[in-house]
Amino acid sequence: MLALRRANIPNDVVIARDGAEALDFLFGTGAYAGRGFQLPKLILLDLNLPKLGGLHVLHRIRADERMKLLPVVILTSSKEDRDLLGGYTAGANSYIVKPVEFTQFADAVKQLGLYWLVLNVHPR
Repeated sequence: MLALRRANIPNDVVIARDGAEALDFLFGTGAYAGRGFQLPKLILLDLNLPKLGGLHVLHRIRADERMKLLPVVILTSSKEDRDLLGGYTAGANSYIVKPVEFTQFADAVKQLGLYWLVLNVHPR
């Protein structure tokens, strides 16, 4: 798990390498047992995660009452209709296909962060 500070977004960015690590981080279990339970402001979720897939992670997030309103944006390479429908059915707030070129990808992530963390009004 990596935590990074971005200049334009005043929040830490935490990167989980697989679905199991993402759930451990979110629920404060496993390697993150001492972290306690603290909700992130936003989850950018890939569908193609090792160990536990993104849809499994999303189902676990939405099954927890404390995370029902947590914004989850699927950011994936899949353009498949079944993945799109599955993501929204499982409770994703948005579904975005990753740009292939790195600078376009970085710009898309920056725009997502600005919208969801700065502009969007979220109930808490």
